[in-house]
Amino acid sequence: MSSVATRTGGAATAAARASRRGPASRPSGGGEHPAPGRPARGMSRMRRNDLFWAAVFILPTLLGLVVFYLWPVVRTLLISFTETGPFGGSEWVGLDNYTHLLGDARLWETLLNTAKFTVVALLGIPIALVIAALLSTEGLRGVRVYRVLFFLPVVTMPAAVGLIWRTLYNGDVGVVNAMLRAVGLEGTNWLSNPATALYAIAAVGIWLGLGTQIVIFLAAIQGVPKDLYEAASLDGAGRIRQFWSITLPQISPSVFFISVLAVIGALQTFDLIFVMTGPTNPAYPATETIVAQFYQRGFVENQQGYAAAIALVILVIIVAVTALQFRLQKKWVHYV
Repeated sequence: MSSVATRTGGAATAAARASRRGPASRPSGGGEHPAPGRPARGMSRMRRNDLFWAAVFILPTLLGLVVFYLWPVVRTLLISFTETGPFGGSEWVGLDNYTHLLGDARLWETLLNTAKFTVVALLGIPIALVIAALLSTEGLRGVRVYRVLFFLPVVTMPAAVGLIWRTLYNGDVGVVNAMLRAVGLEGTNWLSNPATALYAIAAVGIWLGLGTQIVIFLAAIQGVPKDLYEAASLDGAGRIRQFWSITLPQISPSVFFISVLAVIGALQTFDLIFVMTGPTNPAYPATETIVAQFYQRGFVENQQGYAAAIALVILVIIVAVTALQFRLQKKWVHYV
């Protein structure tokens, strides 16, 4: 009886204490849960804080994209529907500039020249790949010296490179023809001959881009696991077989990256061609690219509306070719 009374008295005391503390301090029971308001408000404040600082850090880059990329494209699009007067001002002409583009034989010739230049420029990729594979040979000394020598043209101004190679290509006193005469061959006026001018300039473009491509390929080759080469050697595979079966598939993402950059750069080539030939050169029509045609129409002939239409055509071509490259890379690029 005494134990029952004790338990009854303890329960009554606990109930009295709970009633004095109020309903907020009573233990929850019967499947009830604490009100989710306070934790939700804490998470909401934290999320708002994260979004605020994310916007602070992204805003400068976003403003740069809008001001220096998106707005120029929109502005160029608007200008392409106008025609600039001889004394300034512009007049809305609708699609007349684009209609003129379709019938402009000169523009189609420059497109063909640009395509030729781009195809020749892509030949630099296998050259850089072979050089990088040779420089990655085990035990080869002076790799850093070779890397610097190959990279020197990259940090040189294209205009300076063009002027130097104009002298080297000179038909009378050029070093190229002197070397050919030394082995019994007859050279030509490389930059004045319409049949050779474009390819001579493209060779200089390949030389200019080798440094960047070799450095990237070297880094990619050094990242290939050595175990694969050891296993291939045990199976009797030689250096050439290892290159085709191991090195090339392993660095295919780098090859794809370089090919995209090379195509975009070749499609935008202007300064090298303009310096090495120029409008007064008889071979200039055979080397004029679509970017050079844009410069001629926009800055020399003051046809800003027509030049803007050409600029948009260049943009569409670059986007289309790049999209095609990304579509085709699924068939040959292997991501590890």
